[in-house]
Parts: sequence; structure tokens; C-alpha cells
Amino acid sequence: MVNFAALDLNLLRVFDAMMIELSTVRAGERVGLTQPAVSSALGRLRQILHDDLFIRVGNRMVPTPKALALREPIRNALRQLEDAFNSTVEFDPARADHNFLIGGSDYVSTLLMPEIARSLMPEAPDITFQMLDVSAKQVFAALSEGKVDVALERELESPDWISRRALFRSFVVCVARKGHPSLAQSGIAPGGRIPLEIFCSIPHVFLSTDGSKVGSLGPGLRQRGLSRRIGATASHFQAVALAAASSDLLGNLPVRFAQYAVRLLDLDLYLPPFDPPVVQICMYWHRRVERDLAQMWLREKIAAAMDFDTAYPPVNLDKLEKPPWEA
Repeated sequence: MVNFAALDLNLLRVFDAMMIELSTVRAGERVGLTQPAVSSALGRLRQILHDDLFIRVGNRMVPTPKALALREPIRNALRQLEDAFNSTVEFDPARADHNFLIGGSDYVSTLLMPEIARSLMPEAPDITFQMLDVSAKQVFAALSEGKVDVALERELESPDWISRRALFRSFVVCVARKGHPSLAQSGIAPGGRIPLEIFCSIPHVFLSTDGSKVGSLGPGLRQRGLSRRIGATASHFQAVALAAASSDLLGNLPVRFAQYAVRLLDLDLYLPPFDPPVVQICMYWHRRVERDLAQMWLREKIAAAMDFDTAYPPVNLDKLEKPPWEA
């Protein structure tokens, strides 16, 4: 029999943190305890539950079957307690001491973090905003396990316990260093559309996190029976922009990222030879924090920061022929 009188909330918080981190050091950082305090709490839990709960295998702590069985019931109980308290406590960003975790790619962090630093941090001086690298494949697991509070990613088919909000639409454009020889010799001005023949003749650099050499413009070329020269791929959009700025490679970037990059680097922006696919960028969160006042504040601030009609007006794109979806 389990002695429930010996249980307290901190033991359950330590257990939940251990199930997420599988490390006494990282679990302690998550709940604000030292590593010895976490080990002591685990020792008490082991005595109460009559189970090892976590067994060290090499450098890892592996949960026992009993720990795995307890994971969701304990996590759900903690979430219900959080919801009960959060629904009655007002949130004042000027006085709050929070640590918000935001998941996304370098694309998201490059667009979002400058606005957070500019407008949110003065409003909320004691709040910490952490941007974590989370891929599309990791979004829902990270939200389920509490590793992030919100995640920003393209439109995904999501489970019913996930809420989402559409933020903006994105499409790929091209960037090239100022005075790019092939574009200059062909008389193509910045903001103009690159003809197919020239587009295919210039080596390209674009994002590829899995080694694929297709890119978002590849299918459109295949439909036309064409191909392009792939000079390089990179795992981060910043690397794509830097490679294009320092070489004769033609970079492929999401339009908002490209507009930001041309402000900072010696780049010009161009339209590809055909309309690229449009991607919806969304914000995702777990429904357990749907009514959490702090989380609601964070989501509203992120949505406002990603309202590019006000935050990021057009950057020297007077000659840019707007695609029909942006008209």
C-alpha cells in the first residue's frame, strides 16, 4: 500500500521533471532544486512507491514500467492544479517573474526575438524569453512534455489536444549579393522576376535539414522539365543568407526572413521565375494552458510581434511585383 500521507506536491513535481529530462541535474534546473535535493526527493518517492522508478544505464536514467505508468496520471494532476490556481491569479507582466519557452527554427527566432527585445522586455523586465530550436517533427512532443510553452511552425496536422492560431503566410523568394554578375549582365533589377533560363544557370543555396537537394522551388522546376544547379545547402536560414551575400550563389529564403536579411547584409531581393507555394505559419500550444493568463499574454504578444504589416514594413521593394496572394 502507498502511504499517501508521505506524499507532497514537490515530490510529484520532481517526478514529472525527471520523466521529461531523465537527468537529476536538468530536472533540478527545471523545478529550481539542486541535484542532491532531486536525488533526495527521488529516494523518498522510491520508499513510498516501493519501486526504483529510474535506473541508471550508462549516462542515462531509464524509467521503470511503474514510472512510465505513473507519468500521465501525475502530469495530468499537476496540470489540473496549475489550471485551478492560474484561473484565479491575475497576470501583471511588469511584476511577473516568468520563464517563457518558445519553440521554433532560426527563421522564427530571427523574426521574433528582435521584437521581443525591443518591446516586450521593457514591459516585462523580470520575465525571461527563451527561444529553443524545435523542428516540425518535434513540435507536438515538445508541447506535450512541457519543453516549450508555444511553438511556431508551418501549418501541420495537429492532434485534438493542440490549439493553434494562424499568424502569417510565407513564400520563398531569392536573394543575391549586390552587383551579382549574372543578374547585372542580364539587366534584372532588384525586386524583379528572374527568368527561368537565368534562374537555372546560377548555382543555388537553400535550406535543407535532412540532406534533400530539392527545396521548395524544386517541384515547380520539375513540372516544367527543368532543373537547377545546387551549389550548397545549409541547415539554417542565416547560413543561406550569409552564403549568398559572400558568393555568387543565388539564395532561396522565406520572404519575411529575406526582407530582414537585406537590411543587415549586402543583398538584393528578387522574385523567382514562377509563383512559389504559399505556406501558412501558425502558433501552437497545449490546450491545458488555454486559459492560463500568463500564456494568453505571451500568445497575444507573439501574434502582435509577427504582424508584419506593422512590425516589418516593405524594405526597399518599390519595384517588387507583388504576387496575387500579397496584393
